[in-house]
Amino acid sequence: MANPTPPAAAIEANRLGIAALQAGDAEAAAAHFAAAVAADPRSGALQRNLASAWRALGDETRELAALDAALAVDRRDLMAWVRKAERHEIRGEGGQALAAWSAAVSLGAQLDAVPAPLEPLLAQGRTFIDRATGAMFAAASGAFGELRGGLSEGEARRGEAFIASALGRRRIYRNECAGTYYPFLPADEFFDRGHFPWMAEIEAQTGAIRAELVALLDDPGEALRPYVRMDAGTPDSIWTGLDNRLDWGACFLWEYGEPNQLVLDRCPATAAALAAIPGARIPGRAPSAFFSMLKPHTRIPAHTGVTNTRAIVHLPLIVPPGCGFRVGGETRMWEEGRAFAFDDTIEHEAWNDSDDLRAVLIFDVWNPHLTSGERELLLRYFASADGSGYAVPR
Repeated sequence: MANPTPPAAAIEANRLGIAALQAGDAEAAAAHFAAAVAADPRSGALQRNLASAWRALGDETRELAALDAALAVDRRDLMAWVRKAERHEIRGEGGQALAAWSAAVSLGAQLDAVPAPLEPLLAQGRTFIDRATGAMFAAASGAFGELRGGLSEGEARRGEAFIASALGRRRIYRNECAGTYYPFLPADEFFDRGHFPWMAEIEAQTGAIRAELVALLDDPGEALRPYVRMDAGTPDSIWTGLDNRLDWGACFLWEYGEPNQLVLDRCPATAAALAAIPGARIPGRAPSAFFSMLKPHTRIPAHTGVTNTRAIVHLPLIVPPGCGFRVGGETRMWEEGRAFAFDDTIEHEAWNDSDDLRAVLIFDVWNPHLTSGERELLLRYFASADGSGYAVPR
């Protein structure tokens, strides 16, 4: 531990060293700072001053030794990391420079306010880190490209995410469930199409489904309602701007396991396509299926869903240019007639920046990573919860 009060000899030697350095006598400064360090060897500041003298003398080895000594006193010594990073960068020692700059930038990010003289140094560090990790990312992506042809869809997506996250180019998102969480399921943003062999069949019905939606919207009656409808007294939240507005509208065919027969009768092709899908049937809970309409220049804010026991499927029906969808760290553009499935307990958002309506058929199915036994377990769990009389109303 550093002395609370530096010895007088260290203070005097340090004063003489600073004066000598300011006078341009780096050799004398090094001698004085060495004496100061000898008098107070647990002072990181004195070690840094000694490093400055060695830098002025062009003695890189001793400079780095003094900086390492300062860091041995306190690994949180930001300026020691900066000076060490600068020296390694000048010497072309990429790995050591990246490690030192990474430490410096990380410590700088913890400051409430960055001193003005320090900002350009941290900017230099950020630039170096970006350049270094960019080179590593390009090299790793090239090596990955040689393997990609032999990988499955899931392997390729996980490999890309690994490389990007390992080099700080994307965040890995976790499940956030507002309701039922089933442990140890993979937290994958988009599910592989291979889990859903029926997708091609419902995609083939896109034209008929879209035609039924268009006819429905010509005269929706009470079938079209705001998707967001908050209870009275709910505090303001990310949903306030969409509350009870048709900016994000929905026409439900099924809702929490209950059929909306009026809409099903008006959309027989859609009803038949949904009936052919091996989805979840949980009384009072699933399935849900609806036409989702997003008006021009409307955004659905980033949010997470209620349970990871399901996968949410989108079948895009009307997609003008300027629409997009993000789940976690991956953004996709909807393609009319091209379905995909995702885990909605991972943060996701949607937007329509166009001047026209965007429409998607949305429905839920079982999370494909659940086994048949686990699905049965969940069915019995919900049935027992409902039978207990204490199930929380949705």
